[in-house]
Amino acid sequence: MPTATETLYALANPSKTIYSHYINNLMKVLFIDNTHPLLVEKLSTIGFKCEFFNGLYAEELYDSIAAYTGIVIRSKFRIDKDFINRAVNLKFIARVGAGMDSIDVAYAEKRGIALLNSPEGNRIAVGEHTVGMLLCLLNKINTADAQIRNGIRKREENRGVEVCGKTIGIIGYGNMGSAFAKCVSGFGAHVLAYDKYKTGFSDSFVKESNLKTIFEKTDILSIHVPLTIETHYMVDEPFINKFKKNFYLINTSRGKVVKTSALTDALINGKIKGTALDVIEYEADSFENLSYSELPPSYTYLLQAENVVMTPHIAGWTEESKVKLVEVLAEKISRLNL
Repeated sequence: MPTATETLYALANPSKTIYSHYINNLMKVLFIDNTHPLLVEKLSTIGFKCEFFNGLYAEELYDSIAAYTGIVIRSKFRIDKDFINRAVNLKFIARVGAGMDSIDVAYAEKRGIALLNSPEGNRIAVGEHTVGMLLCLLNKINTADAQIRNGIRKREENRGVEVCGKTIGIIGYGNMGSAFAKCVSGFGAHVLAYDKYKTGFSDSFVKESNLKTIFEKTDILSIHVPLTIETHYMVDEPFINKFKKNFYLINTSRGKVVKTSALTDALINGKIKGTALDVIEYEADSFENLSYSELPPSYTYLLQAENVVMTPHIAGWTEESKVKLVEVLAEKISRLNL
């Protein structure tokens, strides 16, 4: 691989024949979705030739993918077995963000392809956003704001609920769950967390727990798990009914972790006192739009319910995280032994 100086010179002076062979021999990385230009700069500096997929259809991508050593994605395309089979020279898949649910992880690993993501880059953003949604929900901020803008001033009807003294249950204690625990730690709540694949994490912010205790004590539940076969519709009617208390639900993980019809039923019967959702199961793969041309009744209910706060999958979407996500990913790619 050429040195960083040689690479930068070649990129800046492609017509100089003395360096042109460097351009031709660089390992190629294909950017399938938009990301911060800093990632292109960093990968070019360490010796990669960066190219961009500008096609509209997956078939166009399938026809060209064999030429690339690595790909950088968000959630625009699904990386399935067929795609991986065509990517005969692929050494890594880099996901700008946390979730890997758009990738056939097991098959990629079987093929020896390195899978990289960057949850460290937006964990603070997710933690802060989750706290923000919680405060909006408990203090009826969205409802009161909408009323004020329409000339309505209601005080007693918008009386809030304090976080202090409540028990917050967290399911999933990775980057996002731990960031939320740290962010909410100053509110005087009792924070419990359960993670099926992690133990020994009790500290000044959180007490490690089990599901039985979460079901028994939780006043506010925050979900921070990846979308897998295990977690798909994890929050369904039987799960909700295991909670001893009526509770508030926050989901900033993946929409399909929560079965929306079960959630709306629980909101109607009062088992769930209110919900804050940054994600919804009806999202399209890109998260930019909903996958339904006609809105399901459960989603329509959420839109008109006053005890529901929703945002469009932006919990990790800050100016700072946009940079940190690619810095983390570039560092991980640079450590690969290619």
